[in-house]
Amino acid sequence: MANESNKTVKVRLVRGLRGTQARHRLSVKALGLNKLNDVRELKDSPQVRGLINQLHYLVRVED
Repeated sequence: MANESNKTVKVRLVRGLRGTQARHRLSVKALGLNKLNDVRELKDSPQVRGLINQLHYLVRVED
C-alpha cells in the first residue's frame, strides 16, 4: 500500500478559462493551474481525479 500513496499524476491546462463556469474556474485554481499550458504534478487521489473528470474539456493528463 505504501507504493500507491506515492503515485502522482501530471495535469496540463490545454484550454483557456474564458467562457467557462465559475465553479470550473475555481476547480482549475484548486489544481494549481494558472495559465495556459501550466503543468502540475499532483498526488493521485480520488479528490484530484474528481476534479480532473469535472474539467475533462480543459485539462489533459500526461504520463
